[in-house]
Order: sequence, then structure tokens, then C-alpha cells
Amino acid sequence: MATDIHRTIDAVWRIESPRLIGGLTRIVRDIGLAEDLAQDALVAALEQWPESGVPDNPGAWLMATAKHRAIDHFRRNTRLERKHEELGRELGAKEMAVPDLDSALDDNVGDDLLRLVFISCHPVLSTEAQVALTLRLLGGLTTEEIARAFLVPEATVAQRIVRSKRTLSEKRVPFEVPQGAELAARLSSVLAVLYLIFNEGYSATTGDDWMRPALCEEALRLGRVLAELAPQEPEVHGLVALMEIQASRSRARVGPSGEPILLFEQNRAHWDQLLIRRGFAALDRAEKLLAEKLGDAPGSYVLQAEIAACHARAHIPEETDWPRIVTLYAALAELAPSPVVELNRAVAVGMAFGPEAGLKLVNALTAERSLAKYHLLPSVRGDLLKKLSRFDEARAEFERAASLTRNIRERDLLLERARACVNRSTLHEPQ
Repeated sequence: MATDIHRTIDAVWRIESPRLIGGLTRIVRDIGLAEDLAQDALVAALEQWPESGVPDNPGAWLMATAKHRAIDHFRRNTRLERKHEELGRELGAKEMAVPDLDSALDDNVGDDLLRLVFISCHPVLSTEAQVALTLRLLGGLTTEEIARAFLVPEATVAQRIVRSKRTLSEKRVPFEVPQGAELAARLSSVLAVLYLIFNEGYSATTGDDWMRPALCEEALRLGRVLAELAPQEPEVHGLVALMEIQASRSRARVGPSGEPILLFEQNRAHWDQLLIRRGFAALDRAEKLLAEKLGDAPGSYVLQAEIAACHARAHIPEETDWPRIVTLYAALAELAPSPVVELNRAVAVGMAFGPEAGLKLVNALTAERSLAKYHLLPSVRGDLLKKLSRFDEARAEFERAASLTRNIRERDLLLERARACVNRSTLHEPQ
């Protein structure tokens, strides 16, 4: 029974903690204090709910408890009078009590969450700090869970979170949604953080597992929340569409023993059609918003979602519209030029127009210094060489790729592909 209650409390916390911390931050104007107060409320729930039962409105109970903790905090503070006045203005009260908690907070829930999104991804913080804080404040993950997800020491994550809150306080970062040009710049940072979290779950950079589904699920959940908070932003819906469609392949990407299964070898019957439909709906929403904005050009996430949609529409690999994907990568390269985009475009060109055409583009990237230790460059080159029956060269490329990756599952796959090239090379030797 107690175990069931604790599971319920954990589920409630994951759902309610962002709203709780957001509402408290608006009231106390200190994100570190807000999280401490929220944690105090969680401890109180863990102590009381096993005896009293889960309240009918657990979110309101947590908020009321945290609010009373805030009052106690300021009563002990020498700045009582000033804080008293601030609380009074925020809550419309003239005494240290909560007259109507729901009406004081419900109207601001959406705004509070949106503010929390932007403060978690504020540019005064490093990318690593933004990721940790986002997962902690908006994902409700513990320090241990974040550390385990990214395979870093728990103390490292704890330091990042503490420093982040201290930095936000010292820099007096306002708890607000930015406006104008700053909004676009900050939204780009928010989307980049969610995308980074999703990608780390989708293709883990290090460790024993090919995927970390919990990170994909968390990024997707936060993306859906952001889409409801910023419904007029095409790139938000584009990112959600991309994540929905990519996540649809999760079950098909991993074999029974955890081994990776590449795109062309996946059983597409195992792709999640519900997630694909959700992805198509989000992409349609993004495209309609772009049309309403007098034909604005799609951003990078919309373009990537359209590429993912091309794969999702193909029931078998041979049905994939590779010329369309080449065109989309060309648009993406023009909008956000990078060697990685060019490498992906080379793959698409190889599929659409033959491996020789793709290899020509890949060879041009071998001098790119930023790709010198990027394992996917030799991996792609090896694949194209293999298709051209240049097996010895392909084997060397797969072995180089294996030496560069830090993911054990991916290393095993690349070494297996290298061994396959040795066997094929033997078959092609003159008799």
C-alpha cells in the first residue's frame, strides 16, 4: 500500500512540479528558493499522504503547503515587511494567509510554465546547465536520474544545478517571457535544449545502450507542453513533429539483445502509427502557420520534420522519396549550413542518384576539421564504398568509425560491418 502511494506521489510530482515551481517563482522571485519550497512540499506529501491518503486535488495541496512554507521563510527573514507587501500584491492579500489558492494561481499557470521554460534555458547558463535545469525543473527528474541518463557523476549534475540557480539569482534574471527579437533568440535556445535532450535519448553518445527512451519521452513531453504554451510558433510544432515521428521508430531500432537496427533493416510494421499521426498533425499545424504568415520559409525543425515524414510515409525503404529528401537537405544547408547537414545531404544524394555521387560529396568533407573525430563521417563513407564493392576501403572506414564512437553498442555494430566487408572481399577475390 505504501509503495502504491509512493508511486502515486512520484507521478503527481512529475506532472505538478513544473507548475508548482513556476507559480512559486512568480511569487518569491527566486528560482532556487521556489524549488526548495516545492521540495519541502514534496517531503510533506511523502510524510502525510501514506496516512491521510492522496488529496482530491494533489496539485493544489502541494501549492498550499509550499505557500505556507514561503510564509514561514519570510517570517524568519529580516526583510519581512517588504516581502509581506510583495506577497500581498502578488496574491491580492493583505495578511499572511491564502484566501483562495486556486484563483490566485490558475489564471497564471500557462504563463508561469512558459516563464519557467525560458528561465531554465537562459543564455547566461551553459548548455549543460540548461539541460540539467530543464530536466530538473520542467521534467521533475531527480539529480540521480539526470546523472544516470547522461552517464555523468551525480555530483557533477548537482553542481550544475546549484550553480545555475545561483547564477540566475546573481544576474537578477527576470522571471518573464522575453519580447520581440529577444523572444525569437531565446525560443531558439529552448528548442535547441529540447532537441539535444531528445537526440541524446535517440542515439546515445556514450555508454552501453543504443537508446535511452526516458530522455526521448521527456523531451517529447516538454515539447508538447511548449507547443500548447506557444501555439503560434511554427518551429515549436516543427520540433514536436520531428520528435513524434522519430520516436515512432523506437521499438524497431533496437533488437532483442539491445543491438542497434539501422533504418533500412527495421521492421516498419513496428513503427508506432499513433506517434506518426501525431507527428503529421504537428507538421500540418506548422505548415499552416507558415502559410498564414504570408508564406514564411520553413525553419530548420520544420525542414527536418518534413525529412522524417518522407521516411514515415514509405511503407518499405524502396518507396522513400529520396529526391524530395535531397531537396529538403539542400534547403536546410542553405538555412543552417553545417558539415553535418552536408554529410546527411550526401547520404540522400547517394540514395537518390547512386553511391558514386554520394561518395563525391563525402570525400569533399574529409578535409573538414570539425568532422575529424566525428564517427559518422567514416561510417557513411564506408557504407558508400561497400555499395561500390570497394570492400577493403569500406572495412578500414568502418573500423575507423568504431574507434571514434563512445557508444559500445554502436562500436559493436560498426565492427560487425567491418567484418562483413572482409567476407565480401574474399568472395570477390579472383579465383
